[in-house]
Amino acid sequence: LLADAMVSALQQLGITRSFGALLVLAIFVGGLFNIPIRRTSRGEVLAYRPFDLYGIDRLAPRLVEKSTQQALALNVGGCVIPLLIVAYQLVRLGSHDDGVWLALVVACALNTTACYLLARPVAGLGILLPIFVPGCLAALMALLLAPAHAPGVAFCAGVLGPLIGADLLHLRDLGRSGAGLLSIGGAGTFDGIVVSGFLAAMLSA
Repeated sequence: LLADAMVSALQQLGITRSFGALLVLAIFVGGLFNIPIRRTSRGEVLAYRPFDLYGIDRLAPRLVEKSTQQALALNVGGCVIPLLIVAYQLVRLGSHDDGVWLALVVACALNTTACYLLARPVAGLGILLPIFVPGCLAALMALLLAPAHAPGVAFCAGVLGPLIGADLLHLRDLGRSGAGLLSIGGAGTFDGIVVSGFLAAMLSA
């Protein structure tokens, strides 16, 4: 049911059903893969233990400094493929009048602002965002600002809003959480970027 709904949404974006099915399959499979784009390392000095003065440190050696590594990656299914679909929509919308572009910029800006305000970086979990709010908001703005091209505008706003507002603008806050992998779109098919984009396209059709 989920795959069929996603294919139907892609058809509203001008993509054939057969190619849409391949894209949906690529999103499901691509959710298993991350593309590293940056690695950082830093040293952290551990707290001083006063009892070391009495030679206890010889019995239990203390690590003076430890190195932590943090990697930033893009998830193939949860980020890269949705961005490729957005690029295709931008090409399609580019053939229309300038009013569509203005509607697209306004919709993306408003959804990005909403996602930034609603997102909460949580150490060990990632960035938490109400799953249905960005998609519904993108669809509403697309229907109000560009009803003739609502699905394309809604999908772009639905993808770029969480990507920029929730992930990129909060990346520095999440980076302070320590070591590990920070994957943009890391939940794959069920990531906020994918859910918001497809939900917006379906609601605005």
